[in-house]
Amino acid sequence: MALTLTEAAKLSNDILVQGVVETIIKDSPVLQNLPFIEIVGNGLTYNKENALPTIDFYDVGDTWQESTPTFTQVTASLCIMGGDADVDNFLKATRSNIQDIETAVIELKAKALRHSFEEKFIYGDAATSTKEFSGIKKLIDTATASDQVIAMAATGATLTLAKIDELIDAVKGGKPDILLMSRRSRRKINALARAAGNNLEVGSGALGEFVQLYNGIPIGVSDWILNTHTLSGSVETLTTGAANSTIYALQFGEGSLAGLTSPGHITVEPIGALETKDATRTRIKWYCSLALFSAIKAAALIGVQD
Repeated sequence: MALTLTEAAKLSNDILVQGVVETIIKDSPVLQNLPFIEIVGNGLTYNKENALPTIDFYDVGDTWQESTPTFTQVTASLCIMGGDADVDNFLKATRSNIQDIETAVIELKAKALRHSFEEKFIYGDAATSTKEFSGIKKLIDTATASDQVIAMAATGATLTLAKIDELIDAVKGGKPDILLMSRRSRRKINALARAAGNNLEVGSGALGEFVQLYNGIPIGVSDWILNTHTLSGSVETLTTGAANSTIYALQFGEGSLAGLTSPGHITVEPIGALETKDATRTRIKWYCSLALFSAIKAAALIGVQD
């Protein structure tokens, strides 16, 4: 069963772990909503759905034709994310009357973990670095023309509401759960909506915060989506060198886009006193990855300009 980090944190009795998870998900529309499937082992091999079988009509006595769906076998390996947080014992003893130094340091390490995950969620590429997982840019494959890659133009163009509607329609089997974009793209959608005489709807997020909605779909802002992508021939070629951005329409779930994690999710491990310096160490680690189980559950609008 897939659980979001928000729900997983409720099942933990460790206050420190709960605090770390709350810090990680607080400002992340991705980690608030992305479900994680717990797997035992170092990875998951799954069949990614490509095309459905065909159905025909027959007369009495006709020879029936067999047809099967097509799949691509994909393996998503768990990656090791984490870092050590060292707290000087002198500072811990003398400064904690104003602020708990150890808590502050661990909180900052947790934020760094979130930043790293969100960046790789977008731009991770296991083919380039075997230590990281592939992100949605690679899983959707915006460098290759397909029904799931919608281009504003061959080299990019100004965003329009019609293209956003086309992006939403590219996700099959229900509406996307989120439209993920840069802050610049969100500002442009707001401007387009106001120019059309409307304002975007407002709803509640996973933590009760206000979120904007387009056609009932939450808009998520990622500070890791660049506005400098390069296009050539209606596909993305580089992430730097031009003035284009990308908007992703994503459907979350066990048959759609989901995170993978080892049992226990995020671990906070007290290492203890260090031998070489007067400090104590806490290790924050997470064995995680990302899987897109069906190609039609995610789409990208590339070449988005202001």
